[in-house]
Amino acid sequence: LLARGPRHRLDAEVIRDLALSISGLLVDQLGGEPVRPYQPPGVWESVGYTGSNTANYEAQSGDALYRRSLYTFWKRTAPPPNMKLFDAPDRETCVVRRERTNTPLAALVLMNDEQFVEAARHLGARMWQAASTHKDRIEHGFALAVGRSPDEQEIKLLLDFFHEEQKRFAEDASAAKALLSVGASEPAKGIPLADHAAYAIIGSVLLNLDETITKG
Repeated sequence: LLARGPRHRLDAEVIRDLALSISGLLVDQLGGEPVRPYQPPGVWESVGYTGSNTANYEAQSGDALYRRSLYTFWKRTAPPPNMKLFDAPDRETCVVRRERTNTPLAALVLMNDEQFVEAARHLGARMWQAASTHKDRIEHGFALAVGRSPDEQEIKLLLDFFHEEQKRFAEDASAAKALLSVGASEPAKGIPLADHAAYAIIGSVLLNLDETITKG
């Protein structure tokens, strides 16, 4: 009875909070006013009254961007897109059970949404600062994401991919700078540019793993 339980993808809010926690960005303050983290520009325009204080969405700055999803300001007629794509209900009606779909849009959120890209680059910096060898750093990041150590095949794949990305960014510094500029927070200091960008890509891979976003 203790060996089996339902295995399913985590809820939308938990996936965002998990990415923030793994990356070290999560602000764990309890209570307070609702906050407005990243959302696409113009997301409220089609559903907001001109004179309303919710006609235009303006993201906040600082700690407000990294509070738990519980505190996200929610407009029922225009819910946060990154949560909606993970099947969060729109709150216009009562829902007994959330649907769980599996579409490419969910993967695109994890790979491209500003919140997740920023989390990935901070996870990359966290890996770099945790050890002195690439193998140990990636193993540390893997354990942060899924709660276990990678096996030999997994660490080989990640190391090979890291070296490919490191070489690519060494040859294209502008791409590395563009990646590390995503999000409001400053890039970590003291990490070589190509290495930092390559670790950000590894961080994105780890945050995208099925094992990371699934309740085992």
